[in-house]
Amino acid sequence: MKKSVFLGALTVAGLTAGAAAAATLDDIKARGKLNCGVTTGLVGFAAPDANGEWQGFDVAVCRAVAAAVLEDKTAVEFVPTTGKTRFTALASGEVDMLARNTTWTLTRDVDLKNEFVGINYYDGQGFMIPKALGVTSAKELNGATVCIQTGTTTELNLADFFRANDMEYEPVPIETNAEAQQQYLAGACDVYTTDSSGLAATRATFENPSDHVILPEIISKEPLGPLVRHGDQAWGDIVRWTLNALISAEENGLTSANVEELAEKGTDKPEVNRILGVEGNLGEMLGLDDRWAVRAIAAGGNYGELFAKHIGEDTPVGLARGLNALWTDGGLMYAPPFR
Repeated sequence: MKKSVFLGALTVAGLTAGAAAAATLDDIKARGKLNCGVTTGLVGFAAPDANGEWQGFDVAVCRAVAAAVLEDKTAVEFVPTTGKTRFTALASGEVDMLARNTTWTLTRDVDLKNEFVGINYYDGQGFMIPKALGVTSAKELNGATVCIQTGTTTELNLADFFRANDMEYEPVPIETNAEAQQQYLAGACDVYTTDSSGLAATRATFENPSDHVILPEIISKEPLGPLVRHGDQAWGDIVRWTLNALISAEENGLTSANVEELAEKGTDKPEVNRILGVEGNLGEMLGLDDRWAVRAIAAGGNYGELFAKHIGEDTPVGLARGLNALWTDGGLMYAPPFR
């Protein structure tokens, strides 16, 4: 009798959670667009171009999800958020997901009731200074004024680093990357600290980038990735597996140029066929059609294509793949199996 009651309770709980989670997908379909929270502006990751169109590595994740769900990569409303406002925007339902430089931590995952669905960039906090200061190590920054974005893990990491090295600093609080850039270039702070990728992106916008140095120390782990609200398991699965599809596509040679053709004729690789929707019913499991992943990959390309286009070594941001190379190339990028 107890077993029957227990199973019945599980069934009711499962149905309730499933209904709540399905609401996000239903809302998106009803409004005909995805509301995606991005940063207020970080070149290479998320920033409006000269025509006011949002472009960047994180923006591409939003477009891939929109393509998978709505069959239209342009059906996205981009909502700029700061370090302070991003989690409120997500919790309140103003946005359906965040795709911006947000670090996955236990507190943000558990206490703030977010659900991180993967990592699209492995990063670490660094320091940028004017070359004219002649500093070669972050351990020489005792007494420096430091521009730092509020509401970020960067604040805590900075305090820990200076305390561990018995140094003092004067924080110059800022809310957006644009404000940080302005204050730093105006000399209001000696140092700007944030994720190393953010430093590279910011320096790329300077009139004379070579006048500024990113110091060698990396003082933290900053796994960055998209996230949704807790309780949105069904919606979280869609965002998670869209990101995984982009990563797996690179590993399996699926590109924006060939994915649609391969989806028509299939391949000799069973897992690739499952991604393409040629075999199996993975789309049905997600509440989507069979070609969801094809559209996501076609929207901008696989993970490697997106990296190279927006932030890679041939872009002004100039980032090497490093830890963000595929696992087969010595990096950490790894998608779970599609089966």
